Amino acid sequence: MKIVLAFDSFKGNLSAREACETVRDGIVSVRPDVEAVILPMADGGEGTAEAMMSALGGEWISQTVTGPLPHMRVEAGYAWLPESKTAVVEMAVASGLPLLKPEERNPMIATTYGTGELIKAAVAKGAEKILLTVGGSATIDGGVGAAEALGWSHSMAAIIPPEKLTFPEIDVLCDVTNPLCGPNGAAQVYGPQKGATPEQVELLDRRLAALADAVKEQLGKDIRDLPGAGAAGGLAFGAVAFMGGRLVPGIDTVMEVVGLADALSGADWVLTGEGKFDSQSVQGKVVDGVQRLAKAAGAKTGVIAGCVKLSETEWRAAGVEWVATLQPAGMSTEESMRRSRELLFEAAAAFARGL
Repeated sequence: MKIVLAFDSFKGNLSAREACETVRDGIVSVRPDVEAVILPMADGGEGTAEAMMSALGGEWISQTVTGPLPHMRVEAGYAWLPESKTAVVEMAVASGLPLLKPEERNPMIATTYGTGELIKAAVAKGAEKILLTVGGSATIDGGVGAAEALGWSHSMAAIIPPEKLTFPEIDVLCDVTNPLCGPNGAAQVYGPQKGATPEQVELLDRRLAALADAVKEQLGKDIRDLPGAGAAGGLAFGAVAFMGGRLVPGIDTVMEVVGLADALSGADWVLTGEGKFDSQSVQGKVVDGVQRLAKAAGAKTGVIAGCVKLSETEWRAAGVEWVATLQPAGMSTEESMRRSRELLFEAAAAFARGL
């Protein structure tokens, strides 16, 4: 029997690889005859670089760059996949909300400059392709900071490109459909969680609208309403406008790069999961993507999650055939997280006993 283990990270607790390895250990403790194939996954947000390095054998290139606030310096970096000369740049490691204390959050000045520095470093290393992940940002600067780090200059009067403008292919891994501005835009939807007051939200939205107008008038790119342009405070917009990037579905890109379809060939089951299994999980996240490929390969899908927020009717309708939770009734979230490795091992062993 062949089982593919394609877990996302259990954020703040287990990495994707740690989750996969724990499940493998639980399965083979009961069924040592099972062929367990480990393929750590991510949906294009935080953890994507680590998952890709783990699956493909890349390396982490450390880089000290500007943090989410202009005065900050942070230890960041990018994943380098030497075989394909691909760099995986996670904006969150340079410009992410987790780098700030709650009282430090200030999207009026927060910048993607450090993310631009990482892209610049990857280009200098000889990257022939860049995968830019855009989850978890502290910023709402429309990608202007990143563009400035790459040599663009921007003022109210003009947008001036750098003298030498050469970029490799840049794919922006994006799983939201928000446009840049307006009621569903970056400022209105995500501004409050990044520390913006209602008045600041309105000002930020006007800034983004003015940026979209300038890009249309001066660069000939009408991308204000491009689905996904509002991701990461508009960094997705900036990547398209200033770097020639294209927006692509995060989970589909990760699955393609790590070779999940090939790994599923001949598989009987695929087990996947993440910290929370809810309605978002079956709408463009890891579980949804893995289940789609598993179905095409004729494999059954099972899910082990930290907590399960879907009814059996709902998860079966999503194509999932078996589900286990690490937080049974009566157990606190704190205890579940503290014992996550043990509980994940036990859930995997229980799955193996039922085969």
